[in-house]
Amino acid sequence: MTDISNPHAPLDVPPAEAARAFARIGLLSFGGPAAQIAVMHRILVEEKGWLTEKQFLHALNFCMLLPGPEAMQLATYAGWLMHGVRGGLIAGLLFIAPGLVMMLGLSAVFVVAGDVPVVAGLLYGLKAAVLAVVVQALIKVSGRALGSAAMIVIAIAAFVGIALLRLPFPLIIALAALTGAVLHMAAPHLLPAAKGSDEAHASSITVRGQDHGAVARTTVLWLAIWLVPLAALLVLLGRGDVFADAALFFSQTAIVTFGGAYAVLAYVGQQAVDLHGWLTPGEMLAGLGLAETTLGPLVLVLVFVGFVGGASLGGMEPLVGGLLGGLVAAFFTFVPCFLWIFAGAPYVEALRNVRWLAASLAAITAAVVGVIANLAVWFGLNVLFGAFENVRTGPFFVPDIDWAGFDRVAAAIGIAAAVALIRFKLGLFAVLGAAAVAGVLATMMV
Repeated sequence: MTDISNPHAPLDVPPAEAARAFARIGLLSFGGPAAQIAVMHRILVEEKGWLTEKQFLHALNFCMLLPGPEAMQLATYAGWLMHGVRGGLIAGLLFIAPGLVMMLGLSAVFVVAGDVPVVAGLLYGLKAAVLAVVVQALIKVSGRALGSAAMIVIAIAAFVGIALLRLPFPLIIALAALTGAVLHMAAPHLLPAAKGSDEAHASSITVRGQDHGAVARTTVLWLAIWLVPLAALLVLLGRGDVFADAALFFSQTAIVTFGGAYAVLAYVGQQAVDLHGWLTPGEMLAGLGLAETTLGPLVLVLVFVGFVGGASLGGMEPLVGGLLGGLVAAFFTFVPCFLWIFAGAPYVEALRNVRWLAASLAAITAAVVGVIANLAVWFGLNVLFGAFENVRTGPFFVPDIDWAGFDRVAAAIGIAAAVALIRFKLGLFAVLGAAAVAGVLATMMV
């Protein structure tokens, strides 16, 4: 197969040296996408000089347009720039492999020892701290996404749609995209003003004589890698089997995960928790807490979801079923990410100039703020009040809360974590570690 490689990469980087650099990036990928992107910039731009500043910014801008974890896709794009599809595959796999191994191991510990008092205490503290982490993410995303009154309205509408009307997450994303495109055509003055000039972020990258046939062959190959196993699981196991349903679910998730892991967790909460019953809200909180402590993209929390679902419903020994479920989740979450990069990277310049697409993406980002706000409310209710039911009142679904069950200890841990993260800007790992210790002490004193 012909590789679509950039002929204007600044250096002819030896593949082995590039692999070592991306392995190093993968082993340093703690701290969420901002920290991971900073690590990549330091190594690829500042230390190695393999990418120019313009190339790096251009790649980042493109990856921000895509569903899925932008840091993992940025690593894939950087590898593609150096060595085509092979380089992108190696870079992307090396970025996610350490975190995947860690998450599978932590998921196994959770399944086997989640009820052990010390482990339960650790998870109790992490769950409370996760609420603060989600609130912090909401503040950050809203600060850069809500640049106009129209974007604020879209965010509020998205919150009402997913929290009170229980509309499906993909439908909310589609409606937001349509709204952005319509605003671009009918009332562009309502859209937020673009920041900076196109020239400021223009890249020196150009793909000489794009080989459309080679791009098409690459796209077909990666579609087959993704969809043939999906079809096989659905045909051989059938709907209703946890592994087949997980393959379909995570494939759907990969298409609509605009806005990162916090946005998609609302969708996962609707489907994996409420519809499929693969895990409880408390287990979802625990999984997010574990994902915050691992290497790699936060979307690895979906591996935890697949692991717990496979362990409980796989019809086999829990660790075997969990491992299969976790690998199914990883495969159908990340294979589409490679497809987006390999199919879109050769045409990224054209994509950057599609104004209605930029407007649609701005509206999607605004809608994601409302989705993350719903996630914060959902997590908050589960952390502070435990399980609850939603009661239908007209077209709305309103939570029925038992106020007598308010958990003061969890609230105290969550508030302390929020103050530490947002007011004093302490490190995430220090805050999560302190919350876990507080959780152990709290459970021991009960």
